[in-house]
Amino acid sequence: MDAVRVALLREVLAGTEWPAAARRFAGALRSSVVPHGGGLLLVGTAVYEPWHLAAHLVDESTWSGLPELTPTLVRHRVEPGDPAHLAVGLCRIEAAGRGETLLLVAPERPGDGLLERVHDARRAGATVLSLDDGDPEVRGLAHETLAVTGSDDVDLDTVQHLVSAAAGENSVPAPRGRHRFRDRLSRLADQLTASPPARW
Repeated sequence: MDAVRVALLREVLAGTEWPAAARRFAGALRSSVVPHGGGLLLVGTAVYEPWHLAAHLVDESTWSGLPELTPTLVRHRVEPGDPAHLAVGLCRIEAAGRGETLLLVAPERPGDGLLERVHDARRAGATVLSLDDGDPEVRGLAHETLAVTGSDDVDLDTVQHLVSAAAGENSVPAPRGRHRFRDRLSRLADQLTASPPARW
């Protein structure tokens, strides 16, 4: 979802709790990964993989100049021959520890095996955040939660758009030279004025 659509979405939801709640949650996400230089693990449930959120966080990390927001998508099923970025299984959660952040996206209650892994990661020092349906066990494991229940006026996909957009904004980029802002502005101008790709 591009910035214009996110702005329209925020306008539609103005007066509700969702824009502020998403910004609060995104701030917790950003503050847990940026000081540690990354280490963001993103996992869903056995029936729901958060592909969409992963893609948006990659986009936001690029646009904001915060590579720390780029997640590692952890999958319940990894097939032989999957490319490296899609071949990270649940054993990665078992190896998570201090300085890493685990973001669990659970539209329904996760299985006990995943909850045990998340609990172990938290005990090993990982920061746990969750976008969930209000399950008390999930909320008990997470340092920061944002619940979307069946009675809410938004769905989980909408909230994921708000969170990913907010994660990349209003951040202070790490100093990387005096001309960083000018370079970013120049690149943006180049992208906006580039000719569209030829169609064959």
